[in-house]
Amino acid sequence: SSKVRIDYFQSNLEGEIINKIQEIGFDRDGIVINAGAYTHTSIAILDALRSVSTPTVEVHISNVYQREEFRRRSIISPGCVGFVGGFGLDSYRLAIEALIDNADRDKAE
Repeated sequence: SSKVRIDYFQSNLEGEIINKIQEIGFDRDGIVINAGAYTHTSIAILDALRSVSTPTVEVHISNVYQREEFRRRSIISPGCVGFVGGFGLDSYRLAIEALIDNADRDKAE
């Protein structure tokens, strides 16, 4: 089992989230993002994710497809390599494991 270092960042401000993506988006192995309601509205976060080289997984604690219609559309998904949702806080662990597996697969090729 490889060692994994996790840095955590939380903000309710769209600009701070964008600044963090741009700050770390070239020197980390992966980003896991739960953009909350910004998922459905933020072209700016999508643009930030597309502007960096770090693979990103979109995460939601709930199954967004069991919720309101507007929550079923993600603006940020096109900037992400994958999506995990509906598994509560385990969604974060599953996203991290997927990033590790993808990185290991890339190294093996």
